[in-house]
Amino acid sequence: VQLQAFGGGLVEPGGSLRLSCAASGSIFSITQMNWYRQAPGKQRELVASIITDGTTNYAESVKGRFTISRNPNWNAIYLQMNSLKPEDTAVYYCNAANRLYSFWGQGTQVTVSS
Repeated sequence: VQLQAFGGGLVEPGGSLRLSCAASGSIFSITQMNWYRQAPGKQRELVASIITDGTTNYAESVKGRFTISRNPNWNAIYLQMNSLKPEDTAVYYCNAANRLYSFWGQGTQVTVSS
């Protein structure tokens, strides 16, 4: 599975961004897709996840502000980010998993600053 994330950028506090992740290859095997982020000097953390039946989960820090969604055939996922805060600044990565493997795409930088 190959993943390509895009949509990052510079936004002011309170603003919105929508990240996209295009998936290709053996996407039929995917059972879960996730967005992670890594801020400078910090560990990578799970931001949001979505599984086959559409169930979603979010980190406490983004609940009510971020929404993960996907295309039905797993060829893309999205992360709608609203009410952005400076602490959301990080490199955001998309991740896909099947029963055996985990796949990563390159990151996209999100900077929240006035």
